[in-house]
Amino acid sequence: MRTQRQVVDYSLQKRATLRALFAGRIGTYEACDASPYLLNAAKFHGERTETPCPVCRREQLWHVHYIYGDELKQSAGQARRKAELTTLAQTYREFTVYVVEVCRGCGWNHLAEQFLLGRGVGDPGTRHEAAE
Repeated sequence: MRTQRQVVDYSLQKRATLRALFAGRIGTYEACDASPYLLNAAKFHGERTETPCPVCRREQLWHVHYIYGDELKQSAGQARRKAELTTLAQTYREFTVYVVEVCRGCGWNHLAEQFLLGRGVGDPGTRHEAAE
């Protein structure tokens, strides 16, 4: 199985958003607008981190992993625990994982990173090679 590839880190965008928030260019309501669905996903599928929320500094951040891909069919768009991603990566050729950080206290949320997982198109045993 291949590991994460095509990783995109959104930390620069996060810093820019926080700078704008603390400078008063955007309001707290714009930065801390987590939907009830995202808060529930953090509660039931999220992974607690040791990082404190950059806005309220009272709560720890939670990471929620959302999966998307054509092969996933009905599972696309679902939140999954990080431990489940290994099994999915062995099962499917390729899918994208979006990691969203969420504060369950104040509602801060931001896309932290995205990456591809899966066996990959060029790996042995994929249906893509059999079709060629």
